[in-house]
Amino acid sequence: METFLIKALQLILSLSILVVVHEFGHYIFARMFKIRVEKFYLFFDAGFALFRYKPKNSHTEYGVGWLPLGGYVKISGMIDESMDKDQMAQPAKSWEFRSKPAWQRLLVMIAGVVFNLLLAFFIYAMVLFTWNDTYLPLEKVSQGMEFSTAAKNAGFQDGDILLMADNKELDRFGVRTLIDIGDAETVTVMRGGEVVRLQMEEDFMKNLLADQEGFANIRIPTVVYETMDGSAAHQAGLVRGDSIVAVNGVVAPSFGDLRPLLESHSNEVITLDYYRDGMLNSAEVQLDAEGTLGFYVTPAGLIYEAVTVEYGFFESFPAGMQMGIQTLKDYIAQFKYVFTKEGASSLGGFGAIGGLFPAKWNWQSFWMMTAFLSVILAFMNILPIPALDGGHVMFLIYEVVTRRKPNEKFMEYAQVAGMILLLVLVLYANGMDVVRAIFN
Repeated sequence: METFLIKALQLILSLSILVVVHEFGHYIFARMFKIRVEKFYLFFDAGFALFRYKPKNSHTEYGVGWLPLGGYVKISGMIDESMDKDQMAQPAKSWEFRSKPAWQRLLVMIAGVVFNLLLAFFIYAMVLFTWNDTYLPLEKVSQGMEFSTAAKNAGFQDGDILLMADNKELDRFGVRTLIDIGDAETVTVMRGGEVVRLQMEEDFMKNLLADQEGFANIRIPTVVYETMDGSAAHQAGLVRGDSIVAVNGVVAPSFGDLRPLLESHSNEVITLDYYRDGMLNSAEVQLDAEGTLGFYVTPAGLIYEAVTVEYGFFESFPAGMQMGIQTLKDYIAQFKYVFTKEGASSLGGFGAIGGLFPAKWNWQSFWMMTAFLSVILAFMNILPIPALDGGHVMFLIYEVVTRRKPNEKFMEYAQVAGMILLLVLVLYANGMDVVRAIFN
């Protein structure tokens, strides 16, 4: 329960920051062009609001709604999710959105997306400045990777060290690595001291999505970092630095090899072989019903030689912008798979997003995830779908090109259609979360 609450709190805080910044972009540009903003809300206030405040002599009501699905600004004289038909039926006023030149309205509409991108650039810059950029070079991961079933079917083997995708060197493990591998015709790995070239199948990425096991994890030896009080590992006398190598005489070179071995001997007494200070030791251990020892394994960053790139304050800004742009490119590259059967089945809603946050509060992880979600929000909002910013931009571009406004009735119908489409997508994505929670 505690883990759920921590993840939920991080998700709500992150989305609140993103929504406020996004809507502030619309708000500040509307006010810049002397367009009235009637409401500025975090979350939706359908029926009632948790908090509302309207300053004296202000046209804007500020508030917090009860439905945490986003937020909005209600701009005078604009066909939006408020569907205020009475206002639109009145003669246009000078302070209304519809009375302003198309270029001003266009800037108002793209401002939310721009502010989300700027926020992502800023967060990435401050993360690099505060914590630097530490990563594991793939060539330094001496035990290589542990691969999913779909990756093994494509020719990868546990222990392979990733070297190149076509002619591009693979320097670190992450989303960009997977995209490069998915786009490559040939992937080069180091296997048992020999260079091996794998011919990639065309449907590799689709098979990964269908498999839903991911691609790979960094392979690490089982080195004890800390034992839990009262656990089997604690009672057996294991201490930090002990390296577990076998169970009942069966060799387990990595932590990934150890886990299934332990699970296969649940509720049994096993013989554990481990090294301590270069000496081989053995201990008899009683496993619990889940086949666990009860210890934390030493993370890869403490086993392999990591590389740290430090950034000064001013150096961090171009680096943060570059990281944000690369994140956007990577997300766009993956987005095409949404339109496949495998991609659609892997969609997730708020549960899936919340699951991306760590179980323990970590500010670096929180801000990195917030920056990532800010990039996603910017991209999703600029899609040319009515009810999104991109839909309004699409109609404004049409107006600029043809020099005539789309019919207001058509705009209203398009807005309703867009809202229905978004509602269906939200229900589908969150429904997939429920399905996975029940059957996984």
